[in-house]
Amino acid sequence: MSTLEEPGARRPPSGEARRSDVLRASPPMFRTPLIDRFTRVHPAVPLVLFAPAIVLLVLAADHHGASTTALVAFAVGGFVLWGLVEYWTHRVAFHFEPEEGLGARLHWMVHGVHHDHPNDPLRLVMPPAVSVPGLTLFVLAFVGLLGTADGLALGAGFVLGYLVYDTTHHHLHHRRPRTRVGRWLRELHMRHHFQDDTRGFGISSPWWDSVFRTTPDRAGRDAERPRD
Repeated sequence: MSTLEEPGARRPPSGEARRSDVLRASPPMFRTPLIDRFTRVHPAVPLVLFAPAIVLLVLAADHHGASTTALVAFAVGGFVLWGLVEYWTHRVAFHFEPEEGLGARLHWMVHGVHHDHPNDPLRLVMPPAVSVPGLTLFVLAFVGLLGTADGLALGAGFVLGYLVYDTTHHHLHHRRPRTRVGRWLRELHMRHHFQDDTRGFGISSPWWDSVFRTTPDRAGRDAERPRD
């Protein structure tokens, strides 16, 4: 049986290690190598898994009678809804930080490891063991609430939003964006990592930070704390 690594095991050796190496080299989450391998995900995996899923959801919504107008409207709605879920999941679930015990271990596994080692390319997208069941439950909930056609259309937009989030997150950490929007998104996210992690929770949807008043302070001044 595998056991979780103690949170303290993540501390990198001080002194000679280059900062870039420390930011990249995240330690194992599990002592069993085979199990730990599933916590490291190549950034292409979300695209391989979810691009076909989005197409299938759109085709299924059309098959079940969704009109073109309804399909587009619900898909756009699902995309926007994902941004809201992204914001609050990041703000509440990922940044709930117990100081000790099992809660501290789970926080480190879910998000703390990413803040300790933000440049690890294999710890930037959600493992499919989490993302696939999570997105499936959302789509099933949409179908239950809205009916098959509209629920599948909403699900297509929602899954697209998730895919954009995962690919954007990797791009911001491992590419130098050339567009003005890309540079802006990267600046906001780097401020979340290295300036103030109580702000800047919308990675692919930073407008929600504006709505909830948690936009990073780009001028470096003391900013208003986020409202509860």
